[in-house]
Amino acid sequence: MYQCSKYNNQLNVTGKKIKELRNKNHLSLTDLSTKLALIGIDIPKPSLHKLETGKRILRDYELYGLAYVFNVPIENLLENFIQEFKKENEN
Repeated sequence: MYQCSKYNNQLNVTGKKIKELRNKNHLSLTDLSTKLALIGIDIPKPSLHKLETGKRILRDYELYGLAYVFNVPIENLLENFIQEFKKENEN
């Protein structure tokens, strides 16, 4: 069986930021799922929870949809990872 690669034991690097933005915007998992569905991106509530906890891979179109719903640049969703990556790879 194929094993997915993990980064710091997580299947995505955006989960914590997604949860942070969801809470900042006062959205429940159901609310966020509904907003995504309205733009054609189907991520059910249980899958959103898995995203936030790093137990589900985030697809590229889902990343864009989340940035769109939160009205932030994609880089905002990746900022924690980018900072950590740069710090770990400085020469």
